[in-house]
Amino acid sequence: KQWYQRRVAITAGGYIDFASKEVTLNSPITKKITLNTPLVSSPMDTVTESRMAIAMALMGGIGFVHHNCSAEFQAEEVRKVKKFEQGFILDPIVLSCSHTVNDVKKVKESYGFSGVAITDTGKLGGRLLGIVTSRDIDFLDDFDQKISEVMTPREKLVTAKAGTSLSEANQLLQASKKGKLPIVNEDDQLVGLISRTDLKKNREFPQASKDKNKQLLVGAAMSTHEKDKSRLDMLVNAGVDVVILDSSQGNSIYQIDMIKYIKNRYPDLQIIGGNVVTAAQAKSLIDAGVDGLRVGMGSGSICITQEVMAVGRPQGTAVYRVAEYARRFRVPVIADGGITCVGHITKALALGASTVMMGSLLAATSESPGEYFYQDGVRLKKYRGMGCLAAMKDGDGAKERYFSDQDAIRVAQGVAGSVVDRGSIYTYIPYLVAGIQHGCQDIGSRSLFTLRSMMYDGKLKFEKRTLAAMKEGGVHSLHSYEMKLY
Repeated sequence: KQWYQRRVAITAGGYIDFASKEVTLNSPITKKITLNTPLVSSPMDTVTESRMAIAMALMGGIGFVHHNCSAEFQAEEVRKVKKFEQGFILDPIVLSCSHTVNDVKKVKESYGFSGVAITDTGKLGGRLLGIVTSRDIDFLDDFDQKISEVMTPREKLVTAKAGTSLSEANQLLQASKKGKLPIVNEDDQLVGLISRTDLKKNREFPQASKDKNKQLLVGAAMSTHEKDKSRLDMLVNAGVDVVILDSSQGNSIYQIDMIKYIKNRYPDLQIIGGNVVTAAQAKSLIDAGVDGLRVGMGSGSICITQEVMAVGRPQGTAVYRVAEYARRFRVPVIADGGITCVGHITKALALGASTVMMGSLLAATSESPGEYFYQDGVRLKKYRGMGCLAAMKDGDGAKERYFSDQDAIRVAQGVAGSVVDRGSIYTYIPYLVAGIQHGCQDIGSRSLFTLRSMMYDGKLKFEKRTLAAMKEGGVHSLHSYEMKLY
């Protein structure tokens, strides 16, 4: 069989005798970890830190914290995920009395809310002095006013003590009819915050990915360099559930040696190797002991590896070939790169992938790192490949991923750009999930396990589309149109 890019391939419909909501999407990401949703956020510095990882886990997937940072910072991000309690905001935006109303306006523009706690230091851990909400500033004309002149002072606030349970905090919010509930310790220092809107949003996540201790699952990336062995120790101490060995070309003696080292030091820790695009590459890592494989080389929207290095493979071909080999050893495959719509997710899963890793698709959500900005009236966020020169300059993780840490002249394998605002993970992921379920329904599959079985048994057929067919399959013959996906 000859396989191509995902957009070239199309599946034929099957027989439907069930509703789309009956489709189950649980799927393994490693030999021992199964997710309720086959969606994974990429370990990139413009995609995944603790906030994204928490949201992905709550929605049934998992996030991998990037390593283009210090080991201490990465371990702390992992720790935030493991310590997360639904409804509690452990890293709220905090200002001081010396800030102005204009600073609160900037917070609202950047984050979409204006409820800000005020402490004596302007940081979490400072003594609580008050709170500013939209009701305090909505009708003000003087944006240069000090926050101390408009905030609700400490003596008028309802607070909860550190250690208060979520149900107790909910009762306090209901009784006080307030929008924000600060959490303070015995010294009246701010340690957290509870928002009424977040409480309603986070009330129930029945599909959340959790470990045996009922803590959220979280992954982290690391390099194959000797110095990252200490990073590994810090990640394990922080509670990480699975590590990805982050390399653009995973079939190397460096990765093989690191896999063996990790398996010897932490036998129960799950390891995902990669990136690979052939069965031969996959064999090396499977023989070394990996629990999962990451597939893709040069197919991401910000990746130029195929152009610059003349190395890679069309993603549809890579996923099929690697998954077909890896399944013999019960090693799950992650399709990484080139996902631009929900249809691509369904195709990747139908080609044998157990889960799908996303970068650009999640980079402009509220939970990704960075701030929104406007360009030509469009709300955007910055997004960059870890192989771009800016990422390599900012951290060692990017250089090590592309074997460029010792180079006098660095060759870029990625670009930096921007992506359009996609809203919150909490509204975007449900759309993706519903799209996958409808795709499986049209194919005639009640589960992802059945979907893969149908493909390997020959019951699911792929056809190559011509350029004319691809044009016909998209929007055409209209003077103008508006596309709203959800």
